[in-house]
Amino acid sequence: MPPSAERRRALTAAAAAAVLLASMTGLAGCGDKDAGTPAASLSGSPTAPASATATPDPSAPTSPSASASPSVPVSPSPSASPPPATTPATQPPAAPTRLRASVGTRGGGLALVRGGAAQEFTVTLRNGNSAEYRHLLVAFQMESLVGEPGDRPGSGPGFLLERFDPASGTWRPAALRVANDHLPASMATGGGPLAREAVRVERYRLRATAGGPTGSSPLMVSLIDTDADREAGARVVLAHITR
Repeated sequence: MPPSAERRRALTAAAAAAVLLASMTGLAGCGDKDAGTPAASLSGSPTAPASATATPDPSAPTSPSASASPSVPVSPSPSASPPPATTPATQPPAAPTRLRASVGTRGGGLALVRGGAAQEFTVTLRNGNSAEYRHLLVAFQMESLVGEPGDRPGSGPGFLLERFDPASGTWRPAALRVANDHLPASMATGGGPLAREAVRVERYRLRATAGGPTGSSPLMVSLIDTDADREAGARVVLAHITR
């Protein structure tokens, strides 16, 4: 074998030996390092002993309870504010009312005797809120008496109607129309004032004269506004008989 080949083989063997030696040296170093590291304990620190529970001394004075402490006065709360004022509801306007009249007398009707005493009756006027009157006339009318067997016709004025005057305290003559037709309102005159919602009571009395007829016929009472030439309210009647 030539000398160069021998030399190459020797160099190769030397290199292999050096590599093997280095490998073994590294393994030995790792083992020493692991042996020098202490093993980690399972718990980080030993268990500390439990602290002893303190036992209170029975001879020591006890502090007063919270309920025994003096109560602190409570300041009065401010008075409640009054409720807000409420606005009263607006009242609806009053319903319109009109003039009404009524008549009244003792016994409910007039029972007269020819030539006898007069019988008194009243006319009550109750005005509504719709109108006031400057000239309101209370007008009276009676139709011809209806006779019965034995009744006699009259020979003159059959009745005398009077109205009581409060100012003078005397009775004064009042108009009474005896006819079978109705008096037109345009022919009526006179009358007195009557304010809205005013009430007035007028006193009258009727007497049958000695020469008048006998029989029965109702006395009709009309309310006439002579400024407007019309009736201001419904008529009312009063029963009447003369013997």
